[in-house]
Amino acid sequence: MAKITLSKLRHSYYPNPAAPEDYALKQIDLDWQDGGAYALLGPSGCGKSTLLNIISGLLSPSEGRVLFDDRDVTRLPPDQRNIAQVFQFPVIYDTMTVYNNLAFPLRNRGVAEAKVDERVREIAAMLEVSDMLNHRAAGLSPDKKQKISMGRGLVRDDVNVVMFDEPLTVIDPHLKWKLRSKLKELHHRVRATMIYVTHDQTEALTFADQVVVMQDGEIVQIGTPVELFERPEHIFVGHFIGSPGMNVLPCDVKDGQAFIDGRNIPLEGPVRDGVAARAEIGVRPEFVSLAATGLAGTVRKVSDIGRHSVVETMVGQNRIAAIIEGETPGQGDTVHLQFRQDQTRLYSGGWLATSSRGAVT
Repeated sequence: MAKITLSKLRHSYYPNPAAPEDYALKQIDLDWQDGGAYALLGPSGCGKSTLLNIISGLLSPSEGRVLFDDRDVTRLPPDQRNIAQVFQFPVIYDTMTVYNNLAFPLRNRGVAEAKVDERVREIAAMLEVSDMLNHRAAGLSPDKKQKISMGRGLVRDDVNVVMFDEPLTVIDPHLKWKLRSKLKELHHRVRATMIYVTHDQTEALTFADQVVVMQDGEIVQIGTPVELFERPEHIFVGHFIGSPGMNVLPCDVKDGQAFIDGRNIPLEGPVRDGVAARAEIGVRPEFVSLAATGLAGTVRKVSDIGRHSVVETMVGQNRIAAIIEGETPGQGDTVHLQFRQDQTRLYSGGWLATSSRGAVT
């Protein structure tokens, strides 16, 4: 296991990059502590797989360094980085038994057979596949094959990092939660440094202690699942995390206050210096309520999703969603919306522009 440091990392697939848009990865500076569970989260094309391939040694960065426990491994090939990787599609040998699949990474490194047997049975018990150790892998279902693939990544106890690249993509939705739970349990038991790459917020937030959210080759926020939900540092984080995502509304800023259609909208705290006269308010649907007074809107749609309903309204040209419990208005009704002040934030140029109440600006 190792602490992983990415220092001034940039990468372009062009031979002579000249502009920021030529880079698949803009500058990345990041530390991952030994034994942590981390996720790289973002949409397709944001650079997360490029970053994973640089860490694994499958790709050399255009600029910057990769360090394992402060040792520079930037130019080392994958076999000299002591890593394990689990891919989107299960990497197992169909002609081998489950036992031999799990044993292969250890035997390939000359580990004594007694140790191989001990470790294989330990990992098999963790994965709940002990009863199929003598079965050929060819006959397994896709989720069991991916379990074995995970086991091959975890069976070595000397790796610096175990990396998972979209490992649940091919798994049926009703089985994904089982494998997510199992992977989280495995991390708690083996305490290996793990990096999980995904575009699925549920996978990232349920697995990782720290989530790195990426957009267009940049890291826009690093935080715990709670931090990303409750205090998005960038509008993209608010959009991408949550269902439905954060409401984002254009507003006017004057004398440190925000206004929508001339109505003052109380914010969580002071507006930071240098904010333009036109900015945006961000508030999650969970913190929008129906009230006797407030912004007047027309109900566009009501979606009953079980324990609560999502009420979509139009305030002028702006769509505002509210999560409501109990009785809901009907389509076409006029309602008034209020925002919970401590969860109402100002964004300028996409970035958070308010401080929490009492914080120093």
